[in-house]
Amino acid sequence: MQILSVLIPVSLALGGAGLIGFLWALSSRQFEDPSGDANRILMKDWDERPKR
Repeated sequence: MQILSVLIPVSLALGGAGLIGFLWALSSRQFEDPSGDANRILMKDWDERPKR
């Protein structure tokens, strides 16, 4: 039972870090064009260095 006093705060801290990371990714527009990346790799003129 004493291990729960360690595991619960650790799991809450890891969950909070994951939530903060997800919110940071949303605010920095990491998910702006998900369909563009999927279509870009299927095109015939695919380049190793995509245009910005």
